[in-house]
Amino acid sequence: MATVRLVRHGRATGGWDADPDPGLDDVGRAQAAALAVRLGTMADGIAPLLVTSPLRRCRETAVPLAARWGVAAVVEPLVAEIPSPEGVPFGRRVPWLQAAMAGTWSDLGPRYLAYRDAVAAYVAACREDSVIVSHFVAINAVIGACTGDDRVLIHRLDNTSVTVVDTTAGGLELVEVGHEADTQLR
Repeated sequence: MATVRLVRHGRATGGWDADPDPGLDDVGRAQAAALAVRLGTMADGIAPLLVTSPLRRCRETAVPLAARWGVAAVVEPLVAEIPSPEGVPFGRRVPWLQAAMAGTWSDLGPRYLAYRDAVAAYVAACREDSVIVSHFVAINAVIGACTGDDRVLIHRLDNTSVTVVDTTAGGLELVEVGHEADTQLR
């Protein structure tokens, strides 16, 4: 059994329609620094595995924690943001995501069911304590896998919130949902 802490990235400089890969803004950098303080002492001499989505806002969120632990974060594409639908222009991604989040993974179809299942399978396969810096929707996919909930949006997780799950012989068990906020999609 392993304990996995799923961290939503810090606040980004741009929204989903404004920049395909924004970094952190000043607030996001401060959130990442505070996260490193909050989680930095949990290692007790042995740093958990630190994993991050390949997107800048996640990699930048992981930097202060990696420095505190003296480790390099492992970049893992399986915990990246939900992919944009094919054929939806860049400037129309937010309306698509808002509609998607109002429904279920089953409503979105096979491509998105595969995304959800891949995120959950990656987390379930963790065999050592880990911190995974990821995204709002990906973390909700893991929460849904733990609870059997097919909704895309289950919890409105705040930036740098920490959701805790345990991996067990039977799959995933939700231990704690991260702090929520009325995060705006932009």
